[in-house]
Amino acid sequence: MTQALYAAGAPAPVQIKSLTPAAMAKWDEFVARHPGATFFHRAGWRDVLEQAFGHDAHYFYAETDGRIEGILPLGHIRSRLFGNALISTPFCVYGGIVADTEAARSALDQSACELARRLGVDHLELRNLSASHSGRPTKDLYVTFRKAIDPDSEKNMLAIPRKQRAMVRKGISAGLASTIDDHLDGFYDTYAASVHRLGTPVFARKYFETLRKVFGPDCEVLTVAHDGRAVASVMNFYFRDEVLPYYGGGTHAARDVAANDFMYWEVMRRAAERGLRTFDYGRSKQGTGAYSFKKNWGFEPQPLPYEYVLVKGRAVPDVNPLNPKYRLVIEAWKRMPFALSKLIGPWIARSLG
Repeated sequence: MTQALYAAGAPAPVQIKSLTPAAMAKWDEFVARHPGATFFHRAGWRDVLEQAFGHDAHYFYAETDGRIEGILPLGHIRSRLFGNALISTPFCVYGGIVADTEAARSALDQSACELARRLGVDHLELRNLSASHSGRPTKDLYVTFRKAIDPDSEKNMLAIPRKQRAMVRKGISAGLASTIDDHLDGFYDTYAASVHRLGTPVFARKYFETLRKVFGPDCEVLTVAHDGRAVASVMNFYFRDEVLPYYGGGTHAARDVAANDFMYWEVMRRAAERGLRTFDYGRSKQGTGAYSFKKNWGFEPQPLPYEYVLVKGRAVPDVNPLNPKYRLVIEAWKRMPFALSKLIGPWIARSLG
């Protein structure tokens, strides 16, 4: 796709182009320099969507005089269970348009809306990190938790509220040890067990293997062991000076030794030693246990103003575990044999987006 859109008063036309392999380096250079871009804007997510899930990816960039001035990554998910949507970006907590100029932003927005209509989706979802003030429908279900961390680990420890700090110290006293894993065995088993207890379908192992392959050293697994056995593990993403613990979980034994608390402390401690300055705890739904857990660490929730353009849909989608119509399904999933959940789960999870 190459499309020239003229904005009023612009000295040169804004061209909207589709990302090609030859332009991936240029795309990522833009992401690296733009303050509004995130790890989830990286070009590699296109490969993840296509290789791990088989979804169609539409990655648009705005170019003027050969220079990228804006980007918009989109993924198309068609599901009989959860509807038909064009999302920036599926399986990611942040997305939306990142642009240097209003002309580039407007051109990308127009292209996304045209694509949504052409594909006949129910809705277009832009997972903005900050409000666009477009006046479009938004949803206030999600928040993110981001906080600066200090180079001094002791200061980071003391910044954790007292009760939560006691849990971290409990894990330390229990003799827990963290390691960086070169394989996914410990991670996948603990993660799969954890989401099964929550009644959530597990992703296929192939997804995590693809993440490791695509993002290399910027995708790292930290595993916590007790008496030589893995009890908790988390997959972390690294972007500029940020660490994002993204997929994590623990076994039944993790609670007794505060392994999850210790695990996130180890992520923070190691990040500070690496010179990173921001700890991004990611997205949570308001009113959930994950929301409370992150607040207990002294993080303040920041609303995520996801924005929607309704095409065939009549209302903003409500595909989330808090929706009462999913409660019976969730309870049934918790009771499903674990081995069976790992076989069926990936087929459902690929459509959740």
